[in-house]
Amino acid sequence: MTTTAAEESTRSSVRRVLANGNLRRVQLAFFASVIGDWAQATALTVWAYTDGGAAAVGAFTAARFIAVAVAGPLGSVIADKVPRRTFMIATDVIRAILVSIGAILIMTDGPSLLVYVLGIVVAVVGAPFRSAQVGLIPQLVDRPDELTASNAVASNLENIAVFLGPALGALLVGRFDVSTAIWVNVATYLWSILLVSGVRPRKLSVDVADPDSENPEGASAASSGERAPGFFAELAAGFTFVGRDRDLRTVALLAAAQGFVWGTLTVFTVVIAVDLLKTGAAGVGVLNALMGAGTTLGGLVVLTRVSKGKLGQDMATGVLGWSLPMIALALFPSPVTVFGALAVIGLADPWVNLGLETIPQRLASDAVISRVYGAVESALIGAMALGAAVAPALIHGIGFRPAMGAVGVLVAGYTLTTLRTVRRLDARLTEPEHLGLLRSLEIFAPLAPPTLETLARKLVTVSAASGDVVVREGETSDRFYVIRSGAVEVTSQGRVLRVESTGDFFGEIGLIRDVPRTATVTAVQPSELLALDRDDFLEAVSGIGEANRAAEEIVSRRLAV
Repeated sequence: MTTTAAEESTRSSVRRVLANGNLRRVQLAFFASVIGDWAQATALTVWAYTDGGAAAVGAFTAARFIAVAVAGPLGSVIADKVPRRTFMIATDVIRAILVSIGAILIMTDGPSLLVYVLGIVVAVVGAPFRSAQVGLIPQLVDRPDELTASNAVASNLENIAVFLGPALGALLVGRFDVSTAIWVNVATYLWSILLVSGVRPRKLSVDVADPDSENPEGASAASSGERAPGFFAELAAGFTFVGRDRDLRTVALLAAAQGFVWGTLTVFTVVIAVDLLKTGAAGVGVLNALMGAGTTLGGLVVLTRVSKGKLGQDMATGVLGWSLPMIALALFPSPVTVFGALAVIGLADPWVNLGLETIPQRLASDAVISRVYGAVESALIGAMALGAAVAPALIHGIGFRPAMGAVGVLVAGYTLTTLRTVRRLDARLTEPEHLGLLRSLEIFAPLAPPTLETLARKLVTVSAASGDVVVREGETSDRFYVIRSGAVEVTSQGRVLRVESTGDFFGEIGLIRDVPRTATVTAVQPSELLALDRDDFLEAVSGIGEANRAAEEIVSRRLAV
């Protein structure tokens, strides 16, 4: 079989991901904790059903989802302001302690209410963990395709964990008890702490509010004389960013559509296991494991699509993969349909997840990545809470089968209306034409991939004939230039300083030092230049961290000539 360029590009990206020690640590830590979380979730679902029936499962699940939807954006503000690695470790430590207390309460037949409360508090503490991880990952990769590949690899690990976690939870509950599954979750948190503590970001953020910068002299807004934004402004930053970007709004709504199905399914699955399949409450773990098996296969399929450039369309396809099986379950309620529908839902899940994580990373600025992801995730979790809350009412009001059918029709109908939007989104996510050239420039070497993409899209082509003066000494510094082709001569007070050609750049001194042009640049042959406006250039390179230092070193070196 002939290997296509796209397939080889995908394999190359995946190989780079696996060779990246920092990414390996983050992903293996996440892999273990997801297994533990699913094992615990399965155990708690069984415990809640035993304690209070389907109503208890729905209420507890809805309460946890609501808490996560609120806490995620709140915690992501902190995740954007402190070292994200430290934030992730602290979150794991707190969860390990709280979950341990919950296990002890269950073992000693403690108050049920306290177990429910602890479960909700654990969800609150862990809500922003994923946002912090999403913000950290771009600092560990070099290219946008590597970012996508990294998320695809992580999605595959998560898919396996989603398969193993419920199965492990069901096994532990069946062979031992609920508390055993919860203690396993505590162990996975400890494993995550060990791995994440070894992560060393090798790329710093370029924004002024660089959360992972190790520069002790990092200036805050307050120290620079500017008034720092208030907490609510900081909290709203992620939602504001999403609200102003039509494509991110669509991503958030698609996430919410999937979340609504997911929330209802947490209740429907219990009813299916108990009433339709007659397996008892423990059958929930088996059904979740079945979905996990489909998810594992779906992750492998998605991995082959990394280089396709259809993140938006794939996300919409994934949401349809969640909603259409609900209609099938409503029309043909049999064990065969149950197994087939849940397998298809599992297969579709990675198609949604890859876009849910990667698109905010590609479109958001470094300083607000965690909050943007938190805003999108809050749409997902909030919709899950709504679904879990309304499912019992739907079952009571219109019946079990009509309830599933109504959910499927509603979500599928909305998703079909987004197809034109997601095609446009995929065109926007196509790698900019001059991204490779910017990536090769010394001055931009420290920039994270999303920032480089943003700059590449803002480049303006400028043509210069031989003899044309591009910038003149003493004039206002308004642009940064990269030479795409041709050559220019740089002179100061009549003295030739250097000749620059394809791949070189000029104009940075006046911008960084905020002074008039220090030299005249004249084309010595027909040249094509790429120009970047002053504000766009300074926003990228003048922040605290390596980008600022790299720019200053280049300026000092050139002024010394």
